[in-house]
Amino acid sequence: MAKMCDICGKKPSAGNNVSHAHNITKRRFLPNLQNVRALVNGTPKRMSVCTSCIKAGKVIKNVRKSKPAFNATK
Repeated sequence: MAKMCDICGKKPSAGNNVSHAHNITKRRFLPNLQNVRALVNGTPKRMSVCTSCIKAGKVIKNVRKSKPAFNATK
Protein backbone atom coordinates (compact mmCIF):
# COMPACT_ATOMS: atom_id res chain seq x y z
CA MET A 1 0.00 0.00 0.00
CA ALA A 2 1.41 3.37 -0.99
CA LYS A 3 1.35 5.94 1.79
CA MET A 4 -0.54 8.44 -0.35
CA CYS A 5 -3.97 10.05 -0.10
CA ASP A 6 -6.35 8.90 -2.87
CA ILE A 7 -8.07 12.32 -2.94
CA CYS A 8 -5.39 15.03 -2.73
CA GLY A 9 -2.24 12.97 -3.42
CA LYS A 10 -0.52 13.93 -0.17
CA LYS A 11 2.67 11.85 0.22
CA PRO A 12 5.45 11.46 2.80
CA SER A 13 7.89 14.36 3.01
CA ALA A 14 11.48 14.31 4.23
CA GLY A 15 13.12 16.27 7.00
CA ASN A 16 15.66 16.03 9.78
CA ASN A 17 15.70 14.85 13.37
CA VAL A 18 17.73 17.37 15.37
CA SER A 19 18.97 16.26 18.78
CA HIS A 20 19.97 18.49 21.69
CA ALA A 21 23.61 18.02 20.65
CA HIS A 22 22.55 19.12 17.14
CA ASN A 23 23.18 15.70 15.60
CA ILE A 24 21.14 15.57 12.41
CA THR A 25 19.62 12.38 10.97
CA LYS A 26 17.07 11.97 8.19
CA ARG A 27 13.41 11.25 8.97
CA ARG A 28 10.08 11.02 7.16
CA PHE A 29 6.87 12.91 7.87
CA LEU A 30 3.97 10.56 7.03
CA PRO A 31 0.46 11.83 6.24
CA ASN A 32 -2.31 10.84 8.65
CA LEU A 33 -4.13 8.32 6.44
CA GLN A 34 -7.34 6.53 7.37
CA ASN A 35 -9.02 3.66 5.52
CA VAL A 36 -12.62 4.66 4.77
CA ARG A 37 -15.50 3.26 2.78
CA ALA A 38 -16.45 6.13 0.50
CA LEU A 39 -18.99 6.56 -2.27
CA VAL A 40 -17.28 6.91 -5.65
CA ASN A 41 -19.69 7.38 -8.58
CA GLY A 42 -22.49 5.93 -6.42
CA THR A 43 -20.64 2.72 -5.52
CA PRO A 44 -18.90 2.05 -2.19
CA LYS A 45 -15.12 1.72 -2.38
CA ARG A 46 -12.36 1.35 0.22
CA MET A 47 -9.97 4.30 0.03
CA SER A 48 -6.92 5.54 1.89
CA VAL A 49 -7.69 9.19 2.66
CA CYS A 50 -5.88 11.80 4.76
CA THR A 51 -7.72 13.31 7.70
CA SER A 52 -7.57 16.83 6.25
CA CYS A 53 -9.64 15.64 3.25
CA ILE A 54 -12.14 13.93 5.58
CA LYS A 55 -12.41 17.07 7.71
CA ALA A 56 -12.81 19.31 4.64
CA GLY A 57 -15.74 17.19 3.41
CA LYS A 58 -14.03 16.02 0.20
CA VAL A 59 -15.08 12.43 0.98
CA ILE A 60 -18.65 11.17 1.10
CA LYS A 61 -18.63 8.31 3.59
CA ASN A 62 -20.70 5.22 2.85
CA VAL A 63 -22.82 4.19 5.82
CA ARG A 64 -23.45 0.48 6.13
CA LYS A 65 -26.94 -0.60 7.02
CA SER A 66 -26.84 -2.06 10.51
CA LYS A 67 -28.79 -5.09 11.61
CA PRO A 68 -31.81 -4.43 13.84
CA ALA A 69 -31.00 -4.68 17.54
CA PHE A 70 -32.06 -7.91 19.25
CA ASN A 71 -34.49 -7.24 22.06
CA ALA A 72 -34.34 -10.03 24.65
CA THR A 73 -37.23 -8.70 26.75
CA LYS A 74 -40.68 -9.16 25.25
